[in-house]
Amino acid sequence: MAATNRYFDLIDQTFYFPQEGFDLEDGNLLFNGVPLRYLIQKYGTPLKLTYLPKIGSQIKKARNMFTRAMKAMGYRGKYHYCYCTKSSHFSHVLNEVLRHGVEIETSSAFDIDLIRRLHKRGRLQKETIIVCNGFKTRGYLERIAALINDGFENVIPVCDNMAELDFYEQHVKGVCKIGLRVATEEEPNFEFYTSRLGIRHADVLRFFEERVKNNDKFQLKMLHFFVDTGIKDSLYYWGELKKAIKLYCELKRNSQDLKAINIGGGMPIRNSLGFEFDYKYMVKEIVGLISQACEEEEIPEPDIFTEFGKYTVGESGATIFSVLGQKLQNDSEMWYMIDNSLMTTLPDTWGISERFILLPINKWYNDYRRVNIGGLSCDNSDYYNSEVHESQVYLPAFPSTDEEPLYLGFFHTGAYQDSISGYGGIKHCLIPSPKHILVYKDDQGNLVDELYQAEQSPEAMLKILGY
Repeated sequence: MAATNRYFDLIDQTFYFPQEGFDLEDGNLLFNGVPLRYLIQKYGTPLKLTYLPKIGSQIKKARNMFTRAMKAMGYRGKYHYCYCTKSSHFSHVLNEVLRHGVEIETSSAFDIDLIRRLHKRGRLQKETIIVCNGFKTRGYLERIAALINDGFENVIPVCDNMAELDFYEQHVKGVCKIGLRVATEEEPNFEFYTSRLGIRHADVLRFFEERVKNNDKFQLKMLHFFVDTGIKDSLYYWGELKKAIKLYCELKRNSQDLKAINIGGGMPIRNSLGFEFDYKYMVKEIVGLISQACEEEEIPEPDIFTEFGKYTVGESGATIFSVLGQKLQNDSEMWYMIDNSLMTTLPDTWGISERFILLPINKWYNDYRRVNIGGLSCDNSDYYNSEVHESQVYLPAFPSTDEEPLYLGFFHTGAYQDSISGYGGIKHCLIPSPKHILVYKDDQGNLVDELYQAEQSPEAMLKILGY
């Protein structure tokens, strides 16, 4: 009788498997058709992987959902897909994103330098819509004004506070398009009541009437709001969306130029093989709420902007480690020690207890056991021992005498982890940033892999430290 406590059987009995993005070939894991064991043998571990075609497929998926929902309802506004650069600033990501004709959202001063570099390289046109978000430093304000004055015709600085307008009034030549961000209420169990970002809801209409409405300098083009906890089917989310739509309608009655509502980002990505989220339903409900409100208020439907960052790039990423050794620390706690640090390479696992899809690359037909995963740093918090669907981690068991180590993959790690960890900078315990591999398809549709960045060297790190 065949064994039923193999790791493969555990996954097969718990989830639908194979599923989109994950499959097995000869007992080894494939990620979007990419043979991970081949990459490990070619490049070694630890390694970061970016599968570029996934970025485009996510953009197309969201576009199709919004445009189909709009068409089905006879919605007369347009849909605009913005990519928020803070999710991943890498050139290979932005090049892939811009191939699909999206708009861009920025968050800080150096983002504008990035925009100029992309334009210089022919990747971004002066007609591209650039939504400038965030609390503006002097340097950020100066760069925004300079961008507008240099002929980038669709720059929309979104006012995060009422004083911001003064700078544009003094430094932007000609007419300045603007957006207004309304502060949202946070969920009831949050540490504070109202987001620090945006203008207080009660002040928006008065601010528009006093500073914008009769000022020929400004054209109000966009109302912006963003729910920090993301787009989800909850009373809280729908309540905040309805308040923003109502405010849009009130502004629109007094503003001929206002044409767009920006619902921000927050579309979730898969963080478990058991992940369930009805994307089509959510998009249909969002479009329906806006359409219904505009019909009741007898105003034209606005263009809808989204700012999907994590959704765009998150599922394109994977991070792969080797298990260096096993440590049984008491009667029941088995530790798998990996060849890098979870804290420094996947900081969200430590900072906000984020959970990613965790799967072994090899040894799928071995028996499984409960384990804790330990990072290389000396910090007590450098570990991983629970998953979204389970308060434990199960992985293949293997004898310490095995010639081939167990390889582990954390998947859908493509958003935020590099920027938050400061990829290529100083690391806790001087543990280097791992090598980074890009995978894409050539003109014939064949998979191509290339080394984007080698593992951080001692010289690179010591130079930063002044040695």
